[in-house]
Amino acid sequence: MRLQNKRVAFLLDEGFEDLEFWVTVMRLREEGARVIIMSHDGKQEYHGKNALTAKSEVSVKDVKAADFDAVVVPGGWAPDKMRRYEEIKRFVKEIYDAGKIVGLICHAGLVGISAGIVKGHKATGSLGIKDDLVNAGATWVDEPAFRDGNLVWGRVVADIPDFCRELVAAIERP
Repeated sequence: MRLQNKRVAFLLDEGFEDLEFWVTVMRLREEGARVIIMSHDGKQEYHGKNALTAKSEVSVKDVKAADFDAVVVPGGWAPDKMRRYEEIKRFVKEIYDAGKIVGLICHAGLVGISAGIVKGHKATGSLGIKDDLVNAGATWVDEPAFRDGNLVWGRVVADIPDFCRELVAAIERP
């Protein structure tokens, strides 16, 4: 249980990528992390791209970034929705600014862009956001998963195992 006593915020919105959400949540829980699922509006059920559902436990407005060791953003269509909420961007930026781990996979880089945390970093994700990342000042890298500073990047669904390995190692030893 490498992540015993670690608290990880997991952001959620409509259209999340089912596997990037659930596999990562389960992997972190398997390592003993306390995963808190949150959204911009609190307790609500959301639907993934492939029909799985997940429920937010709390609104990001009602928590403090200082109480968490990391935040993870799954891909899918959800990041394009999440990036519209000031409270989401603020929370992610506060985690980042505190030197804590921010995990971004697939389209989640959109949240990182809007939070203003990708400039000067290596980045990956779905090819659909490559130009967005580059235009935001990141350096595109076509690799399955890696860590750059306190950002952990995953490319796409097929790379979830690599992303989870990088994420667990980073949260264990920030």
